[in-house]
Amino acid sequence: MRNISLLDCTLRDGGYVNDWMFGEETIKGFSQKIAETGIEIFEVGFIKEDTFHKDRAVFPDIASIKEMIAPKRPGLMYVGMADMSSPVPIERFQPVDPASVDGIRVIFKKEKRDEAYEYCRKIKDLGYILFVQLVGTDAYTDQEFIETIEKFNALQPYALSIVDSFGLIKRKQFLRLVYLADHNLDQKIALGYHAHNNLQQAFGNAEALVDLGLQRDLCIDACVFGMGRGAGNLNMELFAEYMNENHGKNYRIEPMLEIMDEYLAEIYKNKFWGYSLPLYLSAVDGCHPNYAIYLAEKDTLTVKSFNELLRSIPKDDKAKFSKENAEKYYKKYQENFYDDKGTVSQLSETFKDTIVLLLAPGKSLRDYHDQIKRWQIEKCDQNEPVLVIAVNFTAEDYRPDFIFSSNMRRYSKIAGKTDAKCIITSNMKEAGTFEHMVNFASYSSESPEIIDNSGLMALKLLLAIGVKHVYVAGMDGYSGYQDEDYYDRLLSYDFSSEAERRNSLIGNEIKELGKKMDIQFLTPSRYQNIE
Repeated sequence: MRNISLLDCTLRDGGYVNDWMFGEETIKGFSQKIAETGIEIFEVGFIKEDTFHKDRAVFPDIASIKEMIAPKRPGLMYVGMADMSSPVPIERFQPVDPASVDGIRVIFKKEKRDEAYEYCRKIKDLGYILFVQLVGTDAYTDQEFIETIEKFNALQPYALSIVDSFGLIKRKQFLRLVYLADHNLDQKIALGYHAHNNLQQAFGNAEALVDLGLQRDLCIDACVFGMGRGAGNLNMELFAEYMNENHGKNYRIEPMLEIMDEYLAEIYKNKFWGYSLPLYLSAVDGCHPNYAIYLAEKDTLTVKSFNELLRSIPKDDKAKFSKENAEKYYKKYQENFYDDKGTVSQLSETFKDTIVLLLAPGKSLRDYHDQIKRWQIEKCDQNEPVLVIAVNFTAEDYRPDFIFSSNMRRYSKIAGKTDAKCIITSNMKEAGTFEHMVNFASYSSESPEIIDNSGLMALKLLLAIGVKHVYVAGMDGYSGYQDEDYYDRLLSYDFSSEAERRNSLIGNEIKELGKKMDIQFLTPSRYQNIE
């Protein structure tokens, strides 16, 4: 073994957590603080898109980086990353400028190898230190992997990296890739490793690599605090300490801890990253982690159904995430057809000539508790029949007659714990006990973002069974602050990043329903007065 380098990619790969909006002060402070650690290579951010924002670690060109890293520290190599999925025009890379980045890391999927080769060649011709990053290395066949290595040997990059994009490469498979690379990569080129931590393999694989004693340079990517999308990345502070104790390095850990405390702790509070069940499932099912992140945010699937859905995604689409595909497969999974004509007829008879009080689990149920109870008493005194339906919770204070649920995760906490009759939708394949089932697709929204909003589905069912007057309480809408929206914090969803959009979509659908049935809100709601 000749030399092992650590490369910090917190501002670049960690930026997926917060859309790279670290803030100018943090980007500059981080750049200076990371230089104090003694690591060898620092990745400043992405070089992509068309605009420059001082608060964002994304740069449209080389010139815009200079101010953010000044003054550069001697002995530290500064690099940026170009992504071949949306490469910036090569014209934006002027000949290497000593005041800006020293090197460029080019990342690409195997279908982009030929295009990436030409791009990399031009990058190197401009005088930059070149890094070659093979996205989803485990997806290469042995022959493809060897051919790619041999192709890029001709460019003599500084390093060529194994990239575990989905965080699913375990040690046996990882070492096989390492040996293939070591036997075919030119000896003067460093072998790199970029880990994701979905299966918690990052540290173990990196440890195995540096302990092999290969007679070539190595380059290990890591992020301070393990910051990264989903399950995060290899922890810089932990691996640097391992290198100090076992490989004669003298990295300073204290500045890394200061970075965690001063710059990253607040982000972590609001944008969690780390090991999670959905990301574990995405890894074992060979899916892009964004499927797990996207579906987990819906908070409707149990472990069993989450796993079934991921497994149902065709192999060709598993590695290529898109929001459209995620919604398509989610909708397909949820639409478990059920002939509910008998159920609808029975409910129509039960609800005939009644007023309905529909209770959603918004915070206003607690704030307006006394007013709602008085309303119930007044209706009783006026001898007007009222049936109470709670949506996805037991609502003990209001003694509901029915509970409506289209969310298996919520229903699993309700079943067997209420005297109310339960109406569920047909997507809930694991439900054991219930009185009534209705067809999911008949009441779901056409808008993917709110396809399974339970309150909206309940209103559509009430319209279908002939209810003419509905009073609504607790259907508050989304504020953008997760813990402020719910009657019970245990019921909390996190739709904070898309609150306004969801409010608009749901509000407009309620407005349309209001043209066919009388809907009155007993508590304030963001769904009212939607333009």
